[in-house]
Amino acid sequence: MDAQSRGRADDIDPADQWVLNPHTGNYELRLDRSAGESPAAARTVTAEDSGRRGDARTGSDTRTGSESPRREVPGQRSRRSSQNGGRGAEASAAGGAGRRKRKAPKARRKKALMWTGGVTAFLVVGTSLGAYLLYERFNGNIDTVDIGDAGSKNVIVDGPMNILIIGTDKRTGKGNGGYGDKDSAGHAETTILLHVSEDRTNATALSIPRDLWTDIPDCETKQPDGSTKVIPGIAGERFNVSLGQEGRDPGCTMQTVESITGVKPDHFMMVDFNAVKELTTAVDGVEVCMAKAIDDPKSHLKLPEGKSKVAGEQALALLRTRHSFGNESDLDRIKVQQQFLGSMIREMKSNDTLTNPTKLFKLADAATKSLTVDQGIGSANKLMTLAQEIGKVNTKNITFVTVPVKDNPAEPTPITVVVDEPRAEPLFAMVRSDTSLTEVKQKEKAAKSAQAALLRGPKAEPADVRVDVLNGGEIAGAAGATVTWLQNQQGVLKSTNKANAPEKTKKTTLEYAPNQADQARALAAMMGLPATAMKQGTADAEGLEAMVLTLGADFKGAGIPITGPAKAPENIQRASADKAVCAQ
Repeated sequence: MDAQSRGRADDIDPADQWVLNPHTGNYELRLDRSAGESPAAARTVTAEDSGRRGDARTGSDTRTGSESPRREVPGQRSRRSSQNGGRGAEASAAGGAGRRKRKAPKARRKKALMWTGGVTAFLVVGTSLGAYLLYERFNGNIDTVDIGDAGSKNVIVDGPMNILIIGTDKRTGKGNGGYGDKDSAGHAETTILLHVSEDRTNATALSIPRDLWTDIPDCETKQPDGSTKVIPGIAGERFNVSLGQEGRDPGCTMQTVESITGVKPDHFMMVDFNAVKELTTAVDGVEVCMAKAIDDPKSHLKLPEGKSKVAGEQALALLRTRHSFGNESDLDRIKVQQQFLGSMIREMKSNDTLTNPTKLFKLADAATKSLTVDQGIGSANKLMTLAQEIGKVNTKNITFVTVPVKDNPAEPTPITVVVDEPRAEPLFAMVRSDTSLTEVKQKEKAAKSAQAALLRGPKAEPADVRVDVLNGGEIAGAAGATVTWLQNQQGVLKSTNKANAPEKTKKTTLEYAPNQADQARALAAMMGLPATAMKQGTADAEGLEAMVLTLGADFKGAGIPITGPAKAPENIQRASADKAVCAQ
């Protein structure tokens, strides 16, 4: 039912006031609610309207009291042109038939990436409907947490972006009595580290098992009165207690993830059980596929073999069940969650969602009501900016992967898992070095570039490599530790500790002269330097002049390669967001 057929103005659903203009591909706000007004007479709302939360009919700005220029609607332009010479009169009489139709531009909304499985679905609304007019409503829905220095203060960061997505077992709303701990502040039950590449061509969604046995570091939390409190760390505990327990906030979970992976999250986004029910209901269900029929009396999940749609309580039951798949472990549940999120992404990007203003509005409202974020992205406007940036990623280049683990050897009957270092470290290194887990054309082209050629050619013997090492990263004593490693384990005896660099740097670099290229290639091979780290000068070095290695924030320790493997390890579980898979 659209706004014209409503009996009272205050009964109008805000989403129903939007209509699609087929000539431009844009949604437009119908200002005249009286019957008979055509979509052509609607005012197109664009980004330049973002600051004018005034009367949409008169153009007045409620903040300044000034009269902003009134924009002519298409019908007015046609009438005025006919009065000034008659041009366009015939077209106006013919309903605009004489006017050349523009091709509808590719809608940016179709690029919006619903990587949280709907948590940030309202960002699709922001990019496709010009939802600045709904800013107040959505902005008021969002909760924020001050995590201090645990994350970034900027919405968009230079280089790759890392966003920690946390699903908690905290109960909110009605009907959640069968899930979670009634008296708990919530645990980090479902945790995904989303890494978005620097060139925005690909993303890796790294799931962290809730039962991972790990060390939880000390973390500083902000108190309601503005003071800070340090929560002591724990040597050996389940990962999921990094949130909620003993007063730990999402910043503590972010720091725990960094200690495990070596990847520092920039932001966090957190939802609880109720979000799953509301979001799946808002999109009229998410399609899933079962390899066999499911009838789980513990979660009350009943699904037929093959494809079906789940929403509300049934969707939550699917994500929570541990007894319907595989060996009934949390690891098998993670696989199902990843498949569900992939399906959710596809649903968000489907025409059934993107071309339905009412559905988008409901989805946006439900998403923002369910969302808690850090202050760096703590407004609808900031979240929309973030979505526009990461929305550049193609769905086919989103890869779901789980931290490689093994049974905890310290437990006679293992109920927890530990990181499987030989398999996990190469994966972590790929994320740290921003290496895609999927085939991306831009990456393939880069591999053939002149920059990559700097790593090809003869290498000098370690004893002939001469280098000065400076520390421009975050690890104290990194230059000295690297020199010790080079001398004692690599045979680079002509390496010198030059202490701290003049300023901090994000990336490790190696500066060298053309006649030191063989030395540079040898050092790059020892340290796992990427081609982008190679900075060849134009003039040859003279005498005993040394190369200059400046360690950046990407340096994680002596002997740890700066860059990861060129390809993902074969023995890790992974899935693509654009492919439907039946849960087993």
